[in-house]
Amino acid sequence: MSTTIKIVQPTGILDGVSVNQLRREVNDVVESGANIVLVDFQDVTFMNSTGLGALVATLKTVQAAGGQLFICSLCDQVKMIFELTKMNRVFKSFANREDFERQITPVS
Repeated sequence: MSTTIKIVQPTGILDGVSVNQLRREVNDVVESGANIVLVDFQDVTFMNSTGLGALVATLKTVQAAGGQLFICSLCDQVKMIFELTKMNRVFKSFANREDFERQITPVS
C-alpha cells in the first residue's frame, strides 16, 4: 500500500464560522485517497473550543478511513488550548512542516 500525504492549511480564526471549511477540506483529501493528513496551523491566529471540536471530528474521520492525522506550526494560543485540554496527548504535532517531513517519510 502506498502512502499519500495531503496537507490542509486553514487560515485566520478557527471557530464556528470557519470549521465547516476545515471539515470539508479534510473529507475531500480523505476521499481522494490520502492516508496521511497534515493540518498546518501556520496561518491560524486563534482557535476556540468549536475549532478544537472540529479538529477532533476530523481526526475521527481520518482514522475511520484507516489514515493518520498530524498537526504542525501551532501558535502559542492554539498550543495552550491543546495543553489545557490535554489534546496534545491525542494529536501528534510537529514544530513546523519541515519537522513533519523529516520524521514522516512516505513508503513507496
